[in-house]
Amino acid sequence: MSVETKSLICCPNCGHEQVFEMPTDTCQFFLECPSCENLLKPLPGDCCVFCSYGTVPCPPVQLGEECG
Repeated sequence: MSVETKSLICCPNCGHEQVFEMPTDTCQFFLECPSCENLLKPLPGDCCVFCSYGTVPCPPVQLGEECG
């Protein structure tokens, strides 16, 4: 199965959008917005910032694995 490793994240604080490379073997819990420096954290029920704010969920979720 092919896994996408890039996701476009939109900051909920300032609206800045940027493509980020996702780690393939783990979830990324925190990400600092390069524009407003807001620290993004997953929304309740999500394992990482990519699942909460990205256009593509993290690789472990794409593979149907447990994450978080």
